[in-house]
Amino acid sequence: MISPRRARLSTQIPRLWLAGVLLLYLGLATHQLGLPGLHYDEAKEAGVNAMELLTGAPVTAFRDAGLSLFGVTLPLMVQDYIGALNVYLALPFLALTGIGVPNLRALPVLTGLAALLLLERTVSEWVALGRRSSPQERAPLSLAGLLAVTLLAASPSFVFWSRQGIFVTNLTQPFTLLCLWQGLAWLRRDRPRALLLSAAGAGLALYAKLLAVWVVGPFVLLVAAWLLWRILRPVRVVDPQALPLPSLSPGLLGKALLLFLLTLSPFLLFNLMTGGTVARVSGNLGQSYYGVNNAAFLANLGTRLGQLVQVLRGDQFWYLGGVRSNALAPFLGGLILALGLAKGWRSGRRAHLLLSLTLLALGVLASTFTVSDLFVTHYALIHLVLAGLLGLSLATLFPEGGLASLRMALRSRDRLALAAALGVILWLLLDVTASLGYHRDLSRSGGLADHSDASYALAYHLRYNGMGAPIALDWGMDAPVRFLSQGTVTPIEIFGYETLDQPDPAFAQRLGLFLANPDNVYLLHAPAFTVFQGRRQAFLDQAHLSGGTPVLEKTFFQRDGTPLFELWRVER
Repeated sequence: MISPRRARLSTQIPRLWLAGVLLLYLGLATHQLGLPGLHYDEAKEAGVNAMELLTGAPVTAFRDAGLSLFGVTLPLMVQDYIGALNVYLALPFLALTGIGVPNLRALPVLTGLAALLLLERTVSEWVALGRRSSPQERAPLSLAGLLAVTLLAASPSFVFWSRQGIFVTNLTQPFTLLCLWQGLAWLRRDRPRALLLSAAGAGLALYAKLLAVWVVGPFVLLVAAWLLWRILRPVRVVDPQALPLPSLSPGLLGKALLLFLLTLSPFLLFNLMTGGTVARVSGNLGQSYYGVNNAAFLANLGTRLGQLVQVLRGDQFWYLGGVRSNALAPFLGGLILALGLAKGWRSGRRAHLLLSLTLLALGVLASTFTVSDLFVTHYALIHLVLAGLLGLSLATLFPEGGLASLRMALRSRDRLALAAALGVILWLLLDVTASLGYHRDLSRSGGLADHSDASYALAYHLRYNGMGAPIALDWGMDAPVRFLSQGTVTPIEIFGYETLDQPDPAFAQRLGLFLANPDNVYLLHAPAFTVFQGRRQAFLDQAHLSGGTPVLEKTFFQRDGTPLFELWRVER
């Protein structure tokens, strides 16, 4: 008979394990939170609009699409496929602590914490779905859920993407997991409220960023396929232990659909007003803005599979000042998946593994289409699905896959269980080592390129020298400068977004409006960091043609001495 003390300890250990892993994540994610420098996307997709709302400045709504309420314009979207959720969620952080970079990044760090908690709930619900358990009870804390969180919490990819989570729109993570968790809870527990929460999570995830459809879409298809299979399957061959069909009345389905549309309503309203998303997607069906051929399925799939491996290694953060990696993670991940599938197949616990593998595979296949580029940052969401699959696979390597069996397996010296436990420990240690290494690199470099903290010096120089309206001749300076100067500096972007490789025909005309005023200053990247090509030479040529002499007034450097930003004047 188990003593009460041992019973209490057996319930406390998993909670302590989870708490320890979450604290490890918070420690790694919050250290020197002001570094690297503020990225353009962080400022553009949350910081600037939030700052404008707090300071009472005119709100620069994307495509001028906003709702006017009490004389204030509320932006609907920040990009054609990214909603304004980060703007509104950032408001309390900036209102309480002030307008600053660590203050803004507190939001995505806590978003990452929520994602870890919801990942545990989702995986544990997935496990309960395939086991005998009371539908009325919430899914208990599972070994698979704990392992999934453990493999994610110190990962360089998860940690450093969460620190700059607005840059990767990490809001898709908790909302997508809410959709999955509550969708599974509805299937298992037949609770109408769970279906409604799942629908709301799906709508919010898609509004946060449209690419959430890579996971939400396949999940809905899998649930619909399972429901159809159970409806069409003859009753006489249904396993009496199988999951019963949840109730789905027309009224409940209508409420779920209505809630989904309600949470997605800002996105729908934006497209009614501007047609922006439709135009962006339809205009990039064949070839994306950055030149990706969407018809080259196999080539794009090869790129995406390579990125799946890269996310496990975590070696994509060169802009932190070095390249660190958990080189064993892809090998360990592949081995865990293969052993888990093999043992799960023999033990009859293969269904939940195959379904989660299918969800991951469908997400990867969907990601081969893009309206922008095949950025590895897109896999911030896919990474969580992969961690969940690996947690489920690992748990099958222990008898019955439960927490109690973990202790039994280790005590009985089960070789496979011992190897799995050592593999998890090794994985975690290598992740921690890589993440700490990145922090050391970051403290030395301050960030590189468009992640450099040289943008801080640029913004402060402009602000405190009365240069309130510099002319931006390249991308990447406007939004960070506006946020860092708290709206006192508003760069004027005239470089033109139409083409990347050369100025559009109207560029010279736009530039000419400013060249006559010798008080104007012009912002450029140093040649090695130029994004929109040809504007530098066109600026120099037009300055001479107008009778002026372009003068480089000041250069702003990365910490390693590399020139990054240039401040020019045209003297007469």
